[in-house]
Amino acid sequence: MKTTFRHLHTGSIRQYITCFLLTLTSISLAQEADEVSMDELNRQLENPLSRFWSLILQENINFNTGNLVDGTQISNVLNFQPSLPLPVAKTKMLLIRPVFPLVTAPRIDDEGMINGRETGRGDMNVFTMLGPDKKDGIIWGLGMTFTFPTASSENLGNGKVQLGPAAMVLSITPDWTIGSIVQHWSSVAGDMSRPDVRRTDIQYVVRKQIKGKGMSVGMGPNVSINWEASKGNRVNLPVGLGITKTVKWGKTPWKLRLEPQYAVIKEKDYGARWNIRIQVAPIINNPFFYMESMR
Repeated sequence: MKTTFRHLHTGSIRQYITCFLLTLTSISLAQEADEVSMDELNRQLENPLSRFWSLILQENINFNTGNLVDGTQISNVLNFQPSLPLPVAKTKMLLIRPVFPLVTAPRIDDEGMINGRETGRGDMNVFTMLGPDKKDGIIWGLGMTFTFPTASSENLGNGKVQLGPAAMVLSITPDWTIGSIVQHWSSVAGDMSRPDVRRTDIQYVVRKQIKGKGMSVGMGPNVSINWEASKGNRVNLPVGLGITKTVKWGKTPWKLRLEPQYAVIKEKDYGARWNIRIQVAPIINNPFFYMESMR
């Protein structure tokens, strides 16, 4: 089984993702889509613990520079990350969000020479969080995050099993969404010949709702901190400005986002100076609510 998984062709992965999306998007949003405006839906989707399921495809195009390379090297990470909140008891939601990355990156040797490019699976992540079932106000959540060494080569992953805590605090109002989602990983098992991992990801969110347009303007970059890296190579801190819009194609709402980001602090040896983030996400009913109307 392990050998079969390791040798899945990249084209097959794309086909599986496409088939999964087509199957799930055939589920109509039914009554909920008719009762919720695009403004309201766009706002509710800022909450990872919302009652909707989002089948997110997120493209990250990175323009990397640093002491180890000449000029700019482009890398790419395409994440399929379905966001699947589940009701727990009557007042809580449990978020389960697996992330399946397809990575394209240059191969860089110890002397900084580029030896071609490589495309394949990255390390899979599973993000879990428990929090209140509410649409606005102060939204919080606590959970765990896990990373598994599923990369198809050493160049595309860390080779370590990683886990750690996760936390979220968001303020969601009709006008603004402001807050942060924090994840931290430490390696606990894996390839003993690979370096240990201690890293933190801090996504900070500031978005202004544009009423009557089903749209918001703002940013949600990810600050990455590699605690095991040398001084000057630990932090990548981007800022951005992007547009998020919720539209309806047929009976299915789609959340669309375009957000260029620029790293005001980046790794000296090798890191992304610019990132262009593109999200496309069909929105479907959460089947665990049995088609009940939005509160």
